[in-house]
Amino acid sequence: MYAFTFTDDPSRFLDEAGDHLAGEPVLNTVLMTNAERAVRERAEGVLPETGRPYWFVIIRRQSAVDHGDGVAGEVVGVAMRTAPHPPYPLWVQEMPDDAACELVGALHARGESIGGANGALPAARIVAEETARLAARTTRIASHTRLFELAELILPPQPHGRFRAAGVDDLELVNHWLTIFQREAAEQGSRPVGQEQEHDRDDTRRRIRGRRLWVWEDDGEIVHLTGGGPPSLGVARIGPVFTPKEHRGRGFAAATVALVSRHFVDAGARVCLFTDQANPVSNKIYQRIGYRPVADTVEYVID
Repeated sequence: MYAFTFTDDPSRFLDEAGDHLAGEPVLNTVLMTNAERAVRERAEGVLPETGRPYWFVIIRRQSAVDHGDGVAGEVVGVAMRTAPHPPYPLWVQEMPDDAACELVGALHARGESIGGANGALPAARIVAEETARLAARTTRIASHTRLFELAELILPPQPHGRFRAAGVDDLELVNHWLTIFQREAAEQGSRPVGQEQEHDRDDTRRRIRGRRLWVWEDDGEIVHLTGGGPPSLGVARIGPVFTPKEHRGRGFAAATVALVSRHFVDAGARVCLFTDQANPVSNKIYQRIGYRPVADTVEYVID
């Protein structure tokens, strides 16, 4: 039996789940970076949109809870539902199989309609399948992804042009590329293209201001974009990585990702990124510059 603590307060989530997250900082990178970004944005007065699901959950063993002595049970898992667009999928981290089943029961009791579950295997699969069973629905896999960590950086040959941080003058182009990134990634992975949602311009502006977006410029033209967030628990995650079709195959992605990786390594951070397993080109590029696979993840849609 497990106890579930739901909260829409990212600071509380980090306070209560921080030690658990710190045990595997690379594997927990998505939850950590999302929670820490939410804390920073709230400090700036930026709050999640109303009318959509937004929460983090901490999962504890029930046996050590409610003894009346104020001692909380062992944290065995965490998840969140913070995605800004429908179907607002969950992100599920590693947890015991029966905890994943009970999480679905808790969500069902809350009256939540779950349209997707992403994250670590087998937890994401169990959550998706149990949700579908309770709601008499079906599941399908939207994509298989893989988490990589940089082992030893190998700088590739530099293509013509220069590497630089994105600036305010790049806002329109960068925001457009962030908007079409998911569509292009789906096309590269030979997957159906979903409904396109315009990227939040204010978010792009904050990323540029925080020096979290970098570009490659060739003869005055921007030909590539790579993003990267500040380290959480000593781990920085790179993404998105986008090159327009007409500029692919010329080494811009490898060079930019390598230089962004070096930026974080020089700051003392470990570096990781996710790849789409259906895209053999990007998987080869990252391994060529020193990235090694850590874990497989998956994105489930619940129809």
